[in-house]
Amino acid sequence: MADESLLNEDWTRVLTQLGGAAQLEISARQTKAFVRRRQIPDAVSLLRLMLAYCLGERGLRSTAAWAASVGLADLSSVALFYRLRQCGDWFAVLVEGLLAAAAPKASRGRLIRIIDATTVPQAGPAARRNSELWRVHSAFDLPYERFGHFELTDQQEGETFDRIPVVKNEIRIADRAYLQPDRIAAVRDAGADVLIRAGWKNARWLDAKGLPFDLMAQLRAAKAHGLIDRRIWIKRKDGSPLAMRLVAVKKPAGAVAASRRKARRDAQDENRVISKETLEAADWVILVTSLARDEFSTKDVLALYRLRWRIELGFKRLKSLIGLKTPPGTDPRSAKPYLLAHLLIILLLEPLARDFEDSPRWMQAA
Repeated sequence: MADESLLNEDWTRVLTQLGGAAQLEISARQTKAFVRRRQIPDAVSLLRLMLAYCLGERGLRSTAAWAASVGLADLSSVALFYRLRQCGDWFAVLVEGLLAAAAPKASRGRLIRIIDATTVPQAGPAARRNSELWRVHSAFDLPYERFGHFELTDQQEGETFDRIPVVKNEIRIADRAYLQPDRIAAVRDAGADVLIRAGWKNARWLDAKGLPFDLMAQLRAAKAHGLIDRRIWIKRKDGSPLAMRLVAVKKPAGAVAASRRKARRDAQDENRVISKETLEAADWVILVTSLARDEFSTKDVLALYRLRWRIELGFKRLKSLIGLKTPPGTDPRSAKPYLLAHLLIILLLEPLARDFEDSPRWMQAA
């Protein structure tokens, strides 16, 4: 967001979306982001100042000089940094408010919710040595084409399938990193259906009698037909096995060759010998779902999973359009509001950004 857009009709629209000046004043005071009128006259001016720093290319000193030159605030770079550190909880409240305002109503139909996370490196030599990250856990909601949930953590907090609250009757879609049986069961118990990519050996597969199920043998047996759609169970750490539906489809020849190349490259990068089974499994798209076969055909399930690319496009907007990148400095108290400012702006701009994008007509589920 350019400085000029903080001073024109775009800024007026932003204030309206955030509830207006009076509501911003209330939330800023409640979170102690704005306590006393000293160098900064009100919460609206504080927000403009923080967004100008977080979203602009200037450092602290240049931002403070810019604020003085336009009559926004008169404060030092040290005071600006202190104010930034106080804004973390306030920005979290603003992000939550925008998400809540756009939450789907039950009467508006069934929600498709795509779950994933993206990362941003932490700043500083120690963080780089230890590959420390900020992780943005996200849900991208369809048909609304917008982020429906954000949660910001460091790299110690892993990607978990049940982290994001369930909207009753949603269809939750995720890639193979989220094949977590006990957490899938929690999402199902909360009233959602699930659709998740699977690897041939990243679950303990069982048959109807609770005996080990040889998924690889099933793939080989179905090679000629190129399709599997059947019941399967997954062993859990706690509780009874998770009853699911296995849907697997063999990829076309071109995609098979690309998948095998990627599998070999990954094995080489990890300094391991690739197995014959891994190469064979690379020929298939393997999915597990709770969606009933009489309501969702095999074709429907595959079409639903192909929608997963939408969250990748959302992350692209976040990083290219909004410029999400490593926060300056190593203090988490300043890094958090810096990142939240970017999440706030993507929520404000998403309806406009979608109008100017080119979307692919289809995506190979590979």
